[in-house]
Amino acid sequence: MRLKDKIAIVTGGARGIGQAVSELFAREGATVIIIDLLADGQAVADKINAANGSAQYHNISVTNKSAVEKLFSEIFAKYGTIDILINNAGITRDRTLEKMSETEWDAVIEVNLKGVFICTQAVAGYMKNKKYGRIVSAASNVGLRGNFGQTNYAATKAGVIAMSKTWAIELGKFGITANAIAPGFTMTEMVKEIPEAHLDQIKKSIPLQSVAQPIDIAYGYLYLASDEARYVSGICLTIDGGASR
Repeated sequence: MRLKDKIAIVTGGARGIGQAVSELFAREGATVIIIDLLADGQAVADKINAANGSAQYHNISVTNKSAVEKLFSEIFAKYGTIDILINNAGITRDRTLEKMSETEWDAVIEVNLKGVFICTQAVAGYMKNKKYGRIVSAASNVGLRGNFGQTNYAATKAGVIAMSKTWAIELGKFGITANAIAPGFTMTEMVKEIPEAHLDQIKKSIPLQSVAQPIDIAYGYLYLASDEARYVSGICLTIDGGASR
């Protein structure tokens, strides 16, 4: 087991990529703490526990600094460590530049950028205390190349990459790695809503001629969270079938 006895926090762990990460990490031996506003997180935790894994679900927002700090303090008090933080929670509010409202801009910045900052800031001290940590945050290939109608989303994902590189510099001397993952189109609830004809066009634009399944992205998280990647820090791992070639 690649994560045996590790304590892993997964934000946005109730559906899609986050659910795949939670279930994979549990199979690899980690105790998984799922943070999500979606009540589906409890069903994911129940499924993991029924399969002899270890998981718990907490309904809090990554933007609620006091709630995040309180939960992380409780986790550290119970387990004596927090080994892995997966910053996966994120939202979209797509609109072209001229039509995007300030509210739509702020909402995406609040969750996708500030939420990642809040959770990482809250965990850093505990990881420094143990001289060990793995921080992996959800970017996107949109953060590398932009995308029509996603000014807010692209800005946050580019920001996640830059923050990860900064944290790699600041926290490396404490045995902590910080990396980002940039998925391309992945078969989540959001992508399932794309009309089939448009989805076919998307697939044709990807060298591998298909969109990812959540587990494809989860394996990237597993690698960067494991000790196999102990000397990997400050990178953005792109998993998009060659779309960002």
